[in-house]
This record gives sequence, C-alpha cells and structure tokens, in this order.
Amino acid sequence: MRIITAKVITLAALPLLAAGCATTAAVDTDPLNAFAPVSDRTASVTGKQTVWVQSAEEARKVGDRVQALVRNRTVGPDTAVQVALLNNKGLQAAYADVGLSQAEVWQQSLLVNPTVSVGLTGVDPVRSIEATVANNILAVITRPKRMAIADTRLRQAQLRAAEETLRLAADTRRAWIDAVSAWERVAYLNQAQAAADAASELAKKLGETGAFTKTGQAREHVFYAELAGQTAEARMQARMAKEALTRLMGLWGSDLDYQVPNALPSLPKRPTAKRAIEAEALRNRVDLEVARLELEALARAYGLTSATRYLTDLDIVSGAEVEREEEDDGTTTTTTTPRIELDFVIPIFDSGQARLRKAELAYMRAANLLAEKAVNVRSEARSAYDGYRSSYDIARHYRNNVVPLRTTIEEESVLTYNGMITNTFELLADTRAKIGTIMLSLNAKRQFWLADVDLGTAVNGGGSGSSSAVATEVAAAGDGGGGH
Repeated sequence: MRIITAKVITLAALPLLAAGCATTAAVDTDPLNAFAPVSDRTASVTGKQTVWVQSAEEARKVGDRVQALVRNRTVGPDTAVQVALLNNKGLQAAYADVGLSQAEVWQQSLLVNPTVSVGLTGVDPVRSIEATVANNILAVITRPKRMAIADTRLRQAQLRAAEETLRLAADTRRAWIDAVSAWERVAYLNQAQAAADAASELAKKLGETGAFTKTGQAREHVFYAELAGQTAEARMQARMAKEALTRLMGLWGSDLDYQVPNALPSLPKRPTAKRAIEAEALRNRVDLEVARLELEALARAYGLTSATRYLTDLDIVSGAEVEREEEDDGTTTTTTTPRIELDFVIPIFDSGQARLRKAELAYMRAANLLAEKAVNVRSEARSAYDGYRSSYDIARHYRNNVVPLRTTIEEESVLTYNGMITNTFELLADTRAKIGTIMLSLNAKRQFWLADVDLGTAVNGGGSGSSSAVATEVAAAGDGGGGH
C-alpha cells in the first residue's frame, strides 16, 4: 500500500475574512474629490479660486491664466491674491499632504495580505509538499477603527491645506499693501524733494545777497540732502517690497512685467462693525477645527489602544489535510481532515499598560491644547478688532484734522511771506513740518489696511497666530492708475 499526503491550507475556509470583504465600503481614491473641501472652504473666505495641479496640461493652463492676469497690467489686491493661489509652488506642495492622507485612508481600507508558507522535504514532491496560508485576524477586527482614525487625519490635512491657502492669501494682501504704500511714499518724497530743492536754491541766492545767514543756508542745504537720501532709501524699500509680492505670487521671467498702483485706496466711510467677534472667530477659525479633530483622532486611537491592550497580534491558519491511500489492487481511499491553527502573542512581559498610559496622556495633552487655543482665539479676535478700530480712528484723525491744519498753515505762510509779514525761516519750517505730517498720515493709512487684513485672519485663520480673510474695501485699490 502506498500513502500520498498533501497538506493544503486555503483562505476559502475563512468565513470571517469573506464577511469582511463583503462589508468593505468603497473608498474614494480620486485626489480631486479629497481636495474639493479645501477649495470650497477657501473660496467662501477669499472669493478666489485655487487649484491643485495634477498634470503638465493643467500646469500649462494655469501658467497661461497667470500671464493674462499680470503681464503688462496694474495688479490690484484681488488679482495678486488670485495669482498667488494659482501659481505659488509652496502651496502646491502643501496640497500634497491631502493626497497623502487620502492614500492612508485607502491603505487602511485594504485587508492585510495573507502570508503563504511552502516547504519541501524529501525527493517526492507529491508525498512531501506542505503549504499553509495565514492571515492576521486582528487586523480585520480593528480595521473599522483604523479607517476612522485615517479619515479624521484626512479631514485634518484638508483643514491644514485650507489654512495654508488662507495664510498665503493674507500674506499676499499684506505684501501688496506694503508695496503700494512704499511707492506712495516715494511719490510724495519726490514732490517734497522738488520743494526742498527750490528752498535750497532760494537760500543760496538769499545768502549771496547777504539776506540769509550761512547757518540758515546750511540748514536748508542739509534738509535737501537728507531728503534726497530718504527718497533713495524709500525707492529701494519699494523695490524690495514689490519683490516680496513677486515671490508670493510665484512670478519670474517675462511675468515680472507688472505694476502696482501708486497709492493705497482711501479710508472707507465707516469701519466694519463686529458685534460678536469672539463667537464668529470660534465658529470660523480653521486652526481651532484642526485642534478639535486632533482630539477626535486621539480619542479614536485611545479606543484602539484599549481594544488591543492585551492582544496585539492574532493570526489564523485554516484549511484541510488530504490523505490518499492506494491499495495493491489499484483501489484508492481518500480521507480529508479539517485543520485550523491560531497564533497569538502571550502578554507576559508587556501587558499594554504603558501603551495605554501614553495614549491617555496624549489625549489629555490635546484636550488642554484645545482649551488653550479657544482662549487664545477669543483674545486674538478682540485684539485684532481693537487694532482695526484704533488704526481707523488714527488714520481718519490725520486725514481730517492734522493734514488739513498743516496745509492751512503752509498756505497762510506763503500769503504772509508774499506780504512781507513772515520771514523765510518760518516759511521753510512750515514746509518741512508739513512733509513730516504727510508721511505720518501715509503710514497711518497703511497701518489701517494691514489691520483690516489682520482682522480677517483673526476671524478665519491663516495668520501667524490666526488666519486670512479678504478685506472688501481693499479691492477698490485695483482701480488705481499708474504703478511701478
């Protein structure tokens, strides 16, 4: 009698795994669908479109659109923000995190690949071949929890991408304000330098006639020289400010041929009223939502750690052993014996208490950080609104009170000088004082528009401690003429 034995272990005998496959929900693997919440969230705040470039063709279309927006054009704040959201490569790199998180959800949705073991002993493969297929049953049991954690991390990645988008929009708007304000200072200093040049020439001629002392002449000459230095420095700062804007918009080569307006827009008739600024910030801040999701993810991870505290690895091996006997007369008898094996780790040394403690402490840390973030968000919102209203009042004070008074003083000085009542010293001193007042007024207007951007970031998120929003009043600057 000859006995031939073959051991075959197959996954077909694993009804639990089959059930797991049957209940597997379809996972969306399209990266653009994962990016849609980012674009929707940022569009509702900025009013501008953002794209995640996925191919060379899309990159070409974006490049053509950017060229149409900036080449040989005077760029307003809204256009600058739109170009930055389309063309900034750092933002495109940040969007990759969304795809990575989506791929992790996809990965966690897949069942663990089975482990196949094949062994040969002897020379007769029919007699001596043994094969087993094993699968990690614990991975199937914990799969829903792992998918829930990965999904929470995906939502976090989407919010972080939205926050980066809002931050770029706010930084671009600030850079535009700085660039335009710098060129506005240059324009006024050029006018002031012409007046100082005339005063210096007048002082020289009066000195030649003996009507002006050498001290008075030197005073006017040095004022003109200092003003020339200030103008050169302001021109350099304006070029640097425009370069900062260019970097944020991701421009280079022929796309650098754009201009910005010569002056910031005027102050709005009245400031924006925010009666419930704290509640609005708590409702809209992106970074606060990220902190909430962090707490949710850690809570889910804490539950997973608790579920696998004692049992961290569980493998099941099942199938059948088939034995065939051949008699001397040629008849064959076949016997099938079911077989199942279970492999697991015995928690003798590591009972899981350390892992449980780490998960608990991580959760408590996240809870405290969330509470701190909520307190800070309230404070940032109040501070931003106070800065917004105060800077508006200061800028309006210079516009309505200080500058008109200085203008009146200068005009009256000219009249009295022509009437031989005011001397040259007083006239020139009044001119210098007006120049200083105008510069203070321009800076106050710049501070207001920056505070306007900061108010938006405090409400929506995306700033250095908050986020970015679009100031509707700033959009009026796009209508300004001229530029650099």
